[in-house]
Amino acid sequence: MENRTQPGAIKSKVRGFFGAISISISIIWVSSAQEKQNNSISLKQAYHADFLIGTALNAAQIEEKDSRAEQLISQQFNAITSENILKAVIVHPQWDRYNFTLGDKYVDYGERHHMFIVGHTLIWHRQLPGFVHRIRTKDSLNLFMKTHINAVAGRYKGRINGWDVLNEALNEDGTYRNSVFYRILGFDYIPYAFKLAELAAPGAELYYNDYNIEQPAKRAGAITLIKKIQETGARIDGVGIQGHWHVGKVPFKDIEESILQFAALGIKVMVTELDIEVLPRNSSEADVNQRMRSTPDTNPYTKRLPDSVQQQLASDYENLFKLFLKHRDKLSRVTFWGVNDGQSWLNNWPIMGRTNYPLIFDRQYKPKPAYDKIMSLKAQTN
Repeated sequence: MENRTQPGAIKSKVRGFFGAISISISIIWVSSAQEKQNNSISLKQAYHADFLIGTALNAAQIEEKDSRAEQLISQQFNAITSENILKAVIVHPQWDRYNFTLGDKYVDYGERHHMFIVGHTLIWHRQLPGFVHRIRTKDSLNLFMKTHINAVAGRYKGRINGWDVLNEALNEDGTYRNSVFYRILGFDYIPYAFKLAELAAPGAELYYNDYNIEQPAKRAGAITLIKKIQETGARIDGVGIQGHWHVGKVPFKDIEESILQFAALGIKVMVTELDIEVLPRNSSEADVNQRMRSTPDTNPYTKRLPDSVQQQLASDYENLFKLFLKHRDKLSRVTFWGVNDGQSWLNNWPIMGRTNYPLIFDRQYKPKPAYDKIMSLKAQTN
């Protein structure tokens, strides 16, 4: 009897054959794409001849609790800043007690990955332990500054590469902020902080860091502050323009003028806390005290960022990096204030619980169009 294969069986075999080919092609394509991604040039590699590319690390990232974050940080960045863990309220909670657990892990992390390590921050009017606000005399406040800076900066002598010695000491009009330090010690607390930091960590770079100092009035105040520090003989090596800007409203001309004027003081210029806000708010200030009332209009993009806003964000980042590259001889570092959108402080400020998109990697650690724009600038110049 003749053995005949039924038509249906033939079709099944054909489908199976081509299906197997399709699966094989898909596997090859995915593997190829993954290999391409793994071998593609990173931000730190693209800009290695221009300036450092940094990011701020939170506690979970320092403790390496998220493998995706760990992979992205080590791949893309060559500088890190401590987002919160070296602020006084955490590292020096009581007069006679310090907590260096996370600080030690942070410095170990940076050394292990061969990164430029920034300590943030030694003297700031916010996130202070309660006992500092109860100080009433010059002697006691001077003693706090001395013991705090000696203990914190001194512990990481030769390991932390740069310190934000003083953070946000100016009002928007360029006058001195009436902080607990200024009220009790006057201007003298500023050069005193820099002299103490130089003694405690002589090999580290010493910075003044502030927001909105690209704006003319506050910039003038910052220039005066830096010159007065220099006149006292204290060492100041750089100034950090924080770079908290708003989509479609980035003040490019003011930023460029600030880079030029700060560099003319003979110090390094850095962009230290870069992010671009996409949600509405009442003010251009980045004061952590600021709060807004929550309304339906203040959190409009809970599911996704509209393409028009995404493209504007990408354009703003592209134009910023064009400006940074133009002045690469004056800029030593550009640091993003967070690794991805989910980490950003702007999700909870000035309103808690918003969904913000200010960085160049999304909540799944995937590069956004802004990242592609920044990278394409180097492709055009190479």
